[in-house]
Amino acid sequence: MSVAHLRELLPDYAKDIRLNLGSVTSQSNLSTQQLWGTVLASAIASRGGTALAELEAEAVENLSPTAATAARTAAALMAMNNVYYRTMHLLEDKEYSKLRAGLRMNAIANPGVDKVDFELWSLAVSAVNGCGMCLTAHEHELRQRGVSREVIQDAIRVASVVHAAAVTVEAHERIPAAT
Repeated sequence: MSVAHLRELLPDYAKDIRLNLGSVTSQSNLSTQQLWGTVLASAIASRGGTALAELEAEAVENLSPTAATAARTAAALMAMNNVYYRTMHLLEDKEYSKLRAGLRMNAIANPGVDKVDFELWSLAVSAVNGCGMCLTAHEHELRQRGVSREVIQDAIRVASVVHAAAVTVEAHERIPAAT
């Protein structure tokens, strides 16, 4: 189970995704922990069983158990937060945004890994889930901590390619004749 095997599972019509998956996992401004935590969190957020199985196996080889848990935590918390905050943003009645969220998010304050890494993973999941409020909040936090735009962009690129690979493989498994 690996990036290489996931790339083999991508059909010919997704050649660009195959190539991009290889490049975003091999050429990056992200540290090894940042990269593989982003891959893992994005694979979870993408909800593709095959892609998650393939990518998680390689991610855990490149992450400490603590970092792998933190990446999973980022995916779990953002699954909740992205729905909540995207909804607050989309509701016409802005009074809802003034109400206390009442959602536990203790792991954000103490994720067990460097805060920058956790913020990158949260940003990547927020990109997959399409939450503008969360994207803005995490990008702002990263920039305040001195993270370059290039590093932030790489996390988003990884998220977008992992998501595309997950969606494509899942669709192709259901309708394999569409090569």
